[in-house]
Amino acid sequence: MPRSVKKGPFVDEHLLVKIDEMNKNGDKRVVKTWSRRSTIIPEMLGHTIAVHDGRKHVPVFISEAMVGHKLGEFAPPARSVRTRVTSAGPE
Repeated sequence: MPRSVKKGPFVDEHLLVKIDEMNKNGDKRVVKTWSRRSTIIPEMLGHTIAVHDGRKHVPVFISEAMVGHKLGEFAPPARSVRTRVTSAGPE
């Protein structure tokens, strides 16, 4: 179920402050974040945000088609390590 229109999109406060500051100064540096749950808003257009995938930060360039989606959708999680199953007893 989507978030209510009255509340607006969720963006972590620390990320929003960094984006607003970069827009005000005209900076285009990469912003590292662990906030995969934040929604992409129009103020983020043209910026590169490095989203953590569980192992490293994946750079994501924000375009118009991404507005309304979550940052985590564009940085797939790190693949899990599969362990090999061995036989339970001696054969």
